[in-house]
Amino acid sequence: MSTPLDREAFAVPGPGPYALTHSVGCLPLSAQARLQRCFLDPWQARGGDAWGEWLGEVDGFRAALAALFGGEAMQYCPQSNLSSGLAKLLGAVPRPDPRRRIWLASEDAFPSLGFVLHQAARLGFELQLIPRGEDPADPATWAARIGADTFGVLATHIHSNTGIVTPVADVALLCAQRGSLCVVDVAQSAGLLPFSVAELGAPIVLGSCIKWLCGGPGAGFLWIDPALCASLEPLDVGWFSHADPFEFDIHAWAPAADARRFWGGTPSVAPFVLAGESLRRLAATGIAQVLAHNRALLRVFVDALPADWRPRVRTTGIGGTLCLPLGDDFERITRALAADGARFDSRGPVLRLSFHLCNDAADAARLARAWRPR
Repeated sequence: MSTPLDREAFAVPGPGPYALTHSVGCLPLSAQARLQRCFLDPWQARGGDAWGEWLGEVDGFRAALAALFGGEAMQYCPQSNLSSGLAKLLGAVPRPDPRRRIWLASEDAFPSLGFVLHQAARLGFELQLIPRGEDPADPATWAARIGADTFGVLATHIHSNTGIVTPVADVALLCAQRGSLCVVDVAQSAGLLPFSVAELGAPIVLGSCIKWLCGGPGAGFLWIDPALCASLEPLDVGWFSHADPFEFDIHAWAPAADARRFWGGTPSVAPFVLAGESLRRLAATGIAQVLAHNRALLRVFVDALPADWRPRVRTTGIGGTLCLPLGDDFERITRALAADGARFDSRGPVLRLSFHLCNDAADAARLARAWRPR
């Protein structure tokens, strides 16, 4: 039976505080052990005969997603990353009517997804971006942009460069009312904000386990509402997209009835072994507990800052990452953080810090010391 995760359950890079969960979550030690036991050991002992056990691990990954986010395991398809999943989706939807060909997204969406949507021009679509000056947290921003010409909307649940949370259920409802397809990107919210796919309200959800789910790179997923799935016909397919991958008849193409039709050729296995274990452990802990811990450490961090800095830190309406415009203090503060061995990153002049179960109050207070005048 899975047990809750705490700081000691992670391999935490040193020597200073690790504040990079928004980029790559720390490795759960139990996931490392499961990779050895359920992937490497069978490979070593059985070679090609290990496929039965390996595919069982991928099935376990899908079941763990359903346990954490709702729906059924058959509604989830493993993907290598969000961009791949989005590209497969674009190749599966009907070709657009010239009068309804717009894909809408925020300019603050993750650029990789924007690159995919730009390429959709080859399929007859056109990308429109909501400018950065318009607030994606305000449903009115979306209401003003989703029009009769909008084919689809990519709604980022939490924006990685600002931390702002989009009211995706409101956006999904607007899309349903106006006949647009809604796709929600949960890369920065999955594992931090408690939600179910039903609560999000969108028929398509794209996610990744590399960040708050602590599952490592390569373990993405695509959730599809079963009411929509049968009408989608992906171009990017392979034998594991087949209703019976082991039929081996080149003349008998029959897509899987469920989300597996978006899978493809010979699948990766190791990323899903790692991620499946992490998902189960986080489910045992509870995502609400992850969020509560994050919020408590955000308060510790802000309280430890110099008084003049505290009002400048946004802690409401955001995900789990502090996105801090440092202005003229950028070099001084980032130099102090680096000298203390802290792990962090930035987007231009905006410093990003995040707190997960691998962190404690001492980490939060220690990071705040970099703001003290030298």
